[in-house]
Amino acid sequence: MTSPRLPWTEIAPKAYQAMAAVGATTAGSSLGPILIELVKTRVSQLNGCAFCVDMHVRDLRKHGERWQRINSLVTWREAGLYSERERAALNWAESLTRLVDHHGSRDADFALLQTQLSDQEIVELCWTIAQINAWNRMAVGMHAPVAHKEIA
Repeated sequence: MTSPRLPWTEIAPKAYQAMAAVGATTAGSSLGPILIELVKTRVSQLNGCAFCVDMHVRDLRKHGERWQRINSLVTWREAGLYSERERAALNWAESLTRLVDHHGSRDADFALLQTQLSDQEIVELCWTIAQINAWNRMAVGMHAPVAHKEIA
């Protein structure tokens, strides 16, 4: 287990509180808690953020998500366990997280997203993706440790 590099939430409390406020706003979005947590977990997997993966898997369990879907999230494209709405959101989350891998057009990904989500939901999803990417970078950069806890 790593030790935190700096007490970053205490050193810059206003920035931390602003990020938390964005999170509180997106948590209440029309996307629903399961879709939000699936996206946050998948983005955290892509970014290698152990702290955030642990947190969001726990949140998925609190919302009643099944272990099979959680365990298969890394292979969501192959697993037939996700709705078309979830698949469109996960695809968009990967596209916006792996910016360097997608220098070309994202038009097809966005068109798919539009078949499954309203304009309001698309914007809320983009904010959710942007925010979890920022959290991942802070947690990885500052070595946020994963606490040993019993899992439900």
